Amino acid sequence: MTGTAGRHIAYRRFGLPADLDLGTAEGLVAAADGATIGVPAGQRDHLDPHTGRSARYDLASWTSPVVWTGFGVEELVPSWTADTPAGGWLQVELRGWYGETPSTGWYVLGHWAADDSAIHRTSVPGQAHDAAWAKVDTMGAHRSAITGWQVRVTLFRRTDAAAGPVLRTVGVVASAGDAAAADRPAATATAGAARGRILDVPRYAQRLHTGGETRWGGGGDSWCSPTCVAMVLDFWGAGPTPDRYAWVRPPGPRPVVVHTARGCYDHAYAGAGNWPFNTAWAGLHGVDAFVTRLRGLAEAEQFVAAGVPLVVSAAFRRGEVPGLDYDTRGHLLVLVGFTATGDPVLNDPYAPDDEGVRRSVDRDRFEAAWQGGSGGITYVIRPTSVPLPPAPAQPNW
Repeated sequence: MTGTAGRHIAYRRFGLPADLDLGTAEGLVAAADGATIGVPAGQRDHLDPHTGRSARYDLASWTSPVVWTGFGVEELVPSWTADTPAGGWLQVELRGWYGETPSTGWYVLGHWAADDSAIHRTSVPGQAHDAAWAKVDTMGAHRSAITGWQVRVTLFRRTDAAAGPVLRTVGVVASAGDAAAADRPAATATAGAARGRILDVPRYAQRLHTGGETRWGGGGDSWCSPTCVAMVLDFWGAGPTPDRYAWVRPPGPRPVVVHTARGCYDHAYAGAGNWPFNTAWAGLHGVDAFVTRLRGLAEAEQFVAAGVPLVVSAAFRRGEVPGLDYDTRGHLLVLVGFTATGDPVLNDPYAPDDEGVRRSVDRDRFEAAWQGGSGGITYVIRPTSVPLPPAPAQPNW
């Protein structure tokens, strides 16, 4: 296990409607499978900067209690699952706490909708201040001290819409850097739990789409994240049906990947790699999905042993991870298993064809690329009927 094995990482999630009373609801009421707008708390006119369209919306919100981490936080990444019928969308915000008071203001981590009929889903640029910063899918401390966080989700329903959004889950993973080793929690995961197990995740090559559709982030060369999500959804038999992606014309080699890229696309970031946008898209398909950070491959083995493949984010230069012979500042791959000797087995979508997607790589070198590249960012996507492995003492799932 590497030196990151004891890193401070804590994940906390709220499920609605069960946890509705733990926080503060304004105009939000329990629904059968989540929480939705009851008597609106207010109205707001919203101008979508990416379409120029303006509309008036009823709104309601839910603010979580303060979640104390027990350590100084460097970064926060939210994720959620929700449904947004036509005319609906939601806004997700975070703020930090220290002591008994907020130590930052609210930072917007996304304007999100299931499709692009109401608004164009987008992160919000220009949020760098003295206290903290937010960029695309992550909020971080700047000069503020953060030892707790709150999340606020505001649901918007166009005033003439028949139904509004339904929020099902919202969670946040908080993490600290690799300093202060003496203060890190002890690692509890046992390596070897999944040695020799390889899950039968289908193999999809993103580069088959190079030269085709380019509207959703440049096309195949940039579609690692949605291609991974498509692979995992189809592994679970939960992927969208052909009628959902019949709009893709010409259909090309695998239209579901084009459809997924569109569903994950962030119009401000101009790419399909926004982490929570990808898990929110997955969550539209009847599965549970969230973003967390894992401390290393020993923790990842617990998921594979439980039958759950993981989407992981790594960064490396050519030669650093033999078998992944290219440069990337950030790339998503599906961890599908481990060899008998413990090396990770990957579905790497950055292959020229489907046959080249499956490969095994050196354990230590890949772990360093994953932990060093993204701090262990991981998408967990699975049906709720499939149990997660037991969480460690400092839970990061």
